[in-house]
Amino acid sequence: MDNLILKQKNRSNRKIHFERAIFTSWYCSLGDCAYCYMSTQKNLISDPKKARRTTASILAEAYLCKKLGWKIGFLSAGYGSYTTESILELCKNIYKINNEKLWLNIGILNKKTIEKLSPYLEGICGAVETTNKTIHEKVAPNKPIVPIEKMYKICDKYHLKKSMTFIIGLGETISDFNSFKKFIIKNKIDKIIFYALNPIKGTIFEHSKGPDIDYFIEWIKRTRETFPNLNIVAGHWVNRVNYIHLMLDAGADSITKFPAIKLFNTKFAKNIEKEINKAGCEIQGTFTKMPKINIDEIDNLNFDNLLKNRIKIKLKQYISQLNKN
Repeated sequence: MDNLILKQKNRSNRKIHFERAIFTSWYCSLGDCAYCYMSTQKNLISDPKKARRTTASILAEAYLCKKLGWKIGFLSAGYGSYTTESILELCKNIYKINNEKLWLNIGILNKKTIEKLSPYLEGICGAVETTNKTIHEKVAPNKPIVPIEKMYKICDKYHLKKSMTFIIGLGETISDFNSFKKFIIKNKIDKIIFYALNPIKGTIFEHSKGPDIDYFIEWIKRTRETFPNLNIVAGHWVNRVNYIHLMLDAGADSITKFPAIKLFNTKFAKNIEKEINKAGCEIQGTFTKMPKINIDEIDNLNFDNLLKNRIKIKLKQYISQLNKN
């Protein structure tokens, strides 16, 4: 117990970073997860390739993350959005910009794909969402857990880290912590990303209020107490910004799930920085101070001229958005 108290004390005066998930496509070949925005879009997309963001837009966002001091939480896309070669090319290009290995959250990857991608990856995220089997079958009927666990075993062969997403508010209770704990131990999970259910219009959770903040905090707290060395990321969204200090006090290492470009330097962004300070921590990067960005630096990257110009155009658009506030 004394060691746990000491570790908790050492959690103050730490640097807290923001992890921005970079979404690369709005298409998912499954498209039936009951909580997911993409489930509302599948029938509206006739050509999956057209649901992909442009390479220039993704690379501009990656560059912006570097300048603002944000980490890339993972590249995210629905099932079947990319071929092995196309996602490999994207990973290579982002690595050229940030010179850091990436996390991927794009569905189930086979051994051949993981082998090709491994030089550019820190780890792979499994969209587990819940370890309650009954709830999982209801909310993610075509995304079983077993293939995710098989993917984790492949990760071990290539010395890749493993993470999982977990959505609080799908119908689980705190009594499900035991199955959650067993899953983490069994699969040797390195990182957990907690999300509070954000009700999406058009899904069965449309009229839900999401989980109570005390309940969300309880999951973080129990996880930290049980796994002192686990990397815990708290996804707070806009409606829970004022509780970030509680998430950090409970044991979160970093934060995510905030539209940081759209809401840069707004009252929400300012509150995030205040909340991190309130927890006795120091923010890494910024949500409020616009850094000097010389878009001509893009010319130094090893891209063809056409792609460089397209990245610059997108960067100007992002910078304009940041400066609005």
